[in-house]
Amino acid sequence: MSHLGEARTPDADARAQFDAFFDAHHRDLARLAYLLSGDPDAADDLTAEAFTQAWKRWDHVTGSDSPLAYVRRIVVNLAATRVRRLVRERRGWRLLGAAWSERTEEPDVAAVADVRAALRLLPVRKRACVVLRHYYGLSEQETATTLGISVGTVKSQTSRGMAELAVLLGAERRRPAGREGHDVNGAQGGAR
Repeated sequence: MSHLGEARTPDADARAQFDAFFDAHHRDLARLAYLLSGDPDAADDLTAEAFTQAWKRWDHVTGSDSPLAYVRRIVVNLAATRVRRLVRERRGWRLLGAAWSERTEEPDVAAVADVRAALRLLPVRKRACVVLRHYYGLSEQETATTLGISVGTVKSQTSRGMAELAVLLGAERRRPAGREGHDVNGAQGGAR
């Protein structure tokens, strides 16, 4: 004979924990997905897929030192996979950049739009380090844990990413209107 309603099942407890985690972190993880992808529709897809994968591995997520870092890493990995797929499909970064929309859903100041555009030009790992360190304010150790890389790699990728952003944003201000593309590596001039 079954005793309905006397105690919650382990599955119900796990579902309640997952639902609480979702409510607490969906917005931040969606924002991370947007900053990594630059596309609001892709960000929605990445966030949904990350939560689907987190639910499938919920025992691993809750067993980790930081469940939020675990799911952030899922988002970063999904975004990296998406970028690699797009690069293959479009055969190069130039075509990839042309495929991203410059529109925003709401009014945006020019500086924010410039930073978003420059972020999209960074390689995925540099972009992830810069976003996690400077937007989310994670420490070098937290960023390393989230991305599954060393603290030294976080330091170098963040430093290089910020330097590339500075060049991109500086080049953006100096570039004549209507001129497409610029060479980040060649911005300092030729060999002497």
